[in-house]
Amino acid sequence: MEKYITVFTPTYNRANTLECLYQSLCKQTSYQFEWLVVDDGSTDNTEELIRQLQKKCTLFPIRYFKKENGGKHTAINTGVELAKGFLFFIVDSDDYLMPDAIASILKWEQSISANDSFAGVSGNRGYSANQLIGETFEGDYIDATALEREKLRIFGDKAEVYYTDVIKRYPFPVFENERFLTESIVWNRMAEDGYKIRWFNKIIYITEYRDDGLTKHYVQLLANNPQGYALDVKERIRQFHYSKQRVDSEFFNYHMTVKNTIGFADQAKYLGISKLRLANAISCYYFRVLIRKVTPK
Repeated sequence: MEKYITVFTPTYNRANTLECLYQSLCKQTSYQFEWLVVDDGSTDNTEELIRQLQKKCTLFPIRYFKKENGGKHTAINTGVELAKGFLFFIVDSDDYLMPDAIASILKWEQSISANDSFAGVSGNRGYSANQLIGETFEGDYIDATALEREKLRIFGDKAEVYYTDVIKRYPFPVFENERFLTESIVWNRMAEDGYKIRWFNKIIYITEYRDDGLTKHYVQLLANNPQGYALDVKERIRQFHYSKQRVDSEFFNYHMTVKNTIGFADQAKYLGISKLRLANAISCYYFRVLIRKVTPK
């Protein structure tokens, strides 16, 4: 049986942008993929649009599933369970792919297929075909875990593609009444278990950061989802072995972000520390800021 990729698109009220993504899929040089769309409770005409595309598309299968709104991370959990491809490629509903994206991924995967230490492969994202998002390394590719990205200067959003059987073992945690969780939680958990990515130095995915997108409202999303944010803080502290000063800064930033959303006791509870420890971190942060201000340069 021919291997193929699940191009997965979680979407919420993006009927006005999905056509662009669809057209980019139609222009692929390889059609060894399915397009799986999980609608996270849209109230626009997304379903009608996808049903129309299903009827007219003869190049690749399109599958559509609608669920109750729960946030992108819950849509990914659903998509992973529904995926039929051996690779799982998240492509957001307001982005699109370069024509050789699928062909490149299939070629790249062949280079790691005999090594079970890899979770998948990745290309670059760009604002355009020639304008890279973030930073990258020199050379064609590099092997590294997600936890090693900073030291290798692999900065910015990338176009990661994961083995479906691997990502199935790492579902996103879900907190009641919360609808956002940073995706890095799962990618870092994979890395913590030793899984590497082969990062390729080629733009295959074009991203537009929209005013109504998740990236533009990141801080507010953290404030409105304090349990998920606290989990991210706790796991990064463990995974990156932060110094006490960095830990104090993380606790301080958490407090400042969520203080208008939840009380001090809940802040400490979600972080898994005592109220005294949180108060101490805040005091130490302010003290260091004061020292920097009064110390002559």
